[in-house]
Amino acid sequence: MMTQNADKKRQQVQMFCMDDMVPQDHLLRMIDKAIDWDFIYDLVMDTYSPDNGRPSMDPVMLIKLPFIQYLYGIGSMRQTVKEIEVNVAYRWFLGLEMMDKVPHFSTFGKNYTRRFKDTDLFEQIFSHILQECYKCKLVDPGEVFVDATHVKARANNKKMQKRIAREEALFFEELLKKEINEDRETHGRRPLKEKEDDNDNTPSGTSGGREEKTVKTSTSDPESGWFRKGEHKNVFAYAVQTACDKNGWIPGYSVHPGNHHDSRTFKALYDKIKDIGIRTLIADAGYKTPGIAKLLIDDGIRLLMPYKSPMRKDSSKSMSMYMMSIMTVISVPITKC
Repeated sequence: MMTQNADKKRQQVQMFCMDDMVPQDHLLRMIDKAIDWDFIYDLVMDTYSPDNGRPSMDPVMLIKLPFIQYLYGIGSMRQTVKEIEVNVAYRWFLGLEMMDKVPHFSTFGKNYTRRFKDTDLFEQIFSHILQECYKCKLVDPGEVFVDATHVKARANNKKMQKRIAREEALFFEELLKKEINEDRETHGRRPLKEKEDDNDNTPSGTSGGREEKTVKTSTSDPESGWFRKGEHKNVFAYAVQTACDKNGWIPGYSVHPGNHHDSRTFKALYDKIKDIGIRTLIADAGYKTPGIAKLLIDDGIRLLMPYKSPMRKDSSKSMSMYMMSIMTVISVPITKC
């Protein structure tokens, strides 16, 4: 017997509890149970007036909006708001009733610009939640995996300008030079000669021997970098350095322009995670440099990386010897695995 009463139920008035509409095993319910969101009020208290102005939107709701967007892979805040309007679980997570109006999609952007820009609010939220994970012993820092991924910037690729940029010094350059000179002195050889540009007679147009080059800069997002790799489309992007443990938890991250190499940006990430108790660090060949190897070995961290053939043809004999000694030290713990 066929039933045809679907349209009759659309206009019915019912009484229900929002909490009953969300399944007990729903992801947002489990997240909301695991995190005490009240700590956010203390973090943003200084950005709100205590006794005047119109009532603001709940700051916890503002922080939960991007949670929904990224957890469910929604492309934009505009689309996120549309999804919230028709999703009971999303409304429950934000503390909205069925008849409450969902905030306009521009509200988050305006609040970010007026209140949270140039602050480390999101970094503090990330650190607070991560500390809770450490307390519950969810994070295992013994083995840490490091890699970078490129995220396309919201910048028009046609709106750019060219500027002169100076190549930044590698973080391990002075340490490497010191190690080489000590090795040369031990073997009765003279220290390496300083470049002429490193002296006080630095010609105009140079800076301490650093080469200058022309780079493309976005006029709409100047902090991004022109990313070009293989057959990928050339775009303005960011390079996100991420460290995770074997359970998938992220103990640290750092964000850089997309045209910066992984070996140059590693130090910023490492400074954030070096004290969490790492025993072994696993990375790809892009991180295999003498400076990174030396840094980790001195800190007592075992380094696991794939083999990478030498790329430089003009390396000096001292540089080759230094590289071979570093790789020999690295291979010792690997052989014991």
